[in-house]
Amino acid sequence: MKARISIWLATQGYRFAGVVAYPALPFVYRVRARKGKEERDRRAERFGRASVARPAGPLVWVHSASVGETLAVAPMMEKIAALGIHVLLTTGTVTSAKLAAERFGDQVIHQYVPFDVPRAVARFLDYWRPDVAINVESEIWPTTMAQLSKRNIPQIFVNGRISDRSYARWLKRRDLARSLFSQITSVLAQSDLDGERFRDLGAMRVSVTGNLKVDRDPPSADEAVLARLRAEIGDRPVWAGISTFEGEEKAVANVHRVLKSRVPGLLTVIVPRHPERCDQLAALFEAKGLNVIRRSEGKAITPETDILLGDTMGEMGLYLRLARIAFVGRSLTATGGQNPLEPAMLGIAIISGPNVQNFQEAYQRLRAAGAARTADTVEQLARNVYQLFTAEKARDDMVVAGYRTVEVMRGALAETMKHLDRHLSPLVLEARLSARRALQGGGVASADADRDSSVHGRMRASR
Repeated sequence: MKARISIWLATQGYRFAGVVAYPALPFVYRVRARKGKEERDRRAERFGRASVARPAGPLVWVHSASVGETLAVAPMMEKIAALGIHVLLTTGTVTSAKLAAERFGDQVIHQYVPFDVPRAVARFLDYWRPDVAINVESEIWPTTMAQLSKRNIPQIFVNGRISDRSYARWLKRRDLARSLFSQITSVLAQSDLDGERFRDLGAMRVSVTGNLKVDRDPPSADEAVLARLRAEIGDRPVWAGISTFEGEEKAVANVHRVLKSRVPGLLTVIVPRHPERCDQLAALFEAKGLNVIRRSEGKAITPETDILLGDTMGEMGLYLRLARIAFVGRSLTATGGQNPLEPAMLGIAIISGPNVQNFQEAYQRLRAAGAARTADTVEQLARNVYQLFTAEKARDDMVVAGYRTVEVMRGALAETMKHLDRHLSPLVLEARLSARRALQGGGVASADADRDSSVHGRMRASR
């Protein structure tokens, strides 16, 4: 009884906070917009008001937090759309919205995710009426989950993951966690460890399907730009610090200074996770006496260039293709780690710091195969970079091991689609019927009325 009261108070408190906070959200939005974190002309979407028409027929709602998650589930969404089912993608960042427009065009509908408050979520669900809600990885939004449950809309987590930190926090509120996680219809987890954590926190149906990020193609690059930069660099040895966080750029620059005299012609590429910090970083490097060129300025790389500062978005494939060795950031002075699979796909020897909790399984596999090394300090990072530049066979062995590890890890997309089939099959039939009615002149209203009485009944029964 005490646990039930505690859960009720927590959920009602969260709901009440959302109601109270609602009038202040326009102000919060304006502040975020001034910082470039929101699009001013799409404000209504964050309050659940659609900016485009809902198409007739079945619709699957996919929510991914940002760019990495969106790229991971892009092939899945394309497969769902190819079945004739409409796909609505929501994200929370400006960069992910831009990616959605460039990657999908009209194939996928994009909206910003509504604030997790009752009025915005209800307005969003009333309009879009999704048949299935798919959440990517581990975002828990209590109001949204409660409203989906109330409407008997299946909630599926794909590429499910729970970090060490999140798991520890949920364990302190185990009763609340179980009340929330038990609302999830199905979890398709990245790894055995993630699956165990979801079960422990209350998820009832959990399957391990693998990491969808492995089934992606490696990030692309403009071939003409790549050829030009390679011509400017010539045969200089190049290494990169990618997805770096505060403190790691300084560490990478210090490694460059230490190795500059020992590795003749050394060029270092630094790609911060947040490009808006590049003004500060450029000044920092120049104060250390380093010659810096910013990618956004389009200047040629010269023999005097020490650092190419990657201050552009969407060009990770370009930066990685220039390098032989990559330090993957958010792992030395920051925690959590960043995705090491992209450099492995592109034939790059990988080094990281010790703090890679968010990509535990990937790093475990890469390290076990000899495809990745760990550096606990800046001195160890410099030592590893030097060894890999001077021991070509060791570097080549790491590259081959990386390719093989990625191939072994593939298959998550096929497994995910197999598990989604029980939810998608009824929608495929309804999509065909809806298309047939449209051709016969049945119209949108007729199609929607029929689907409300047929598909939702089947979906609720299957849940």
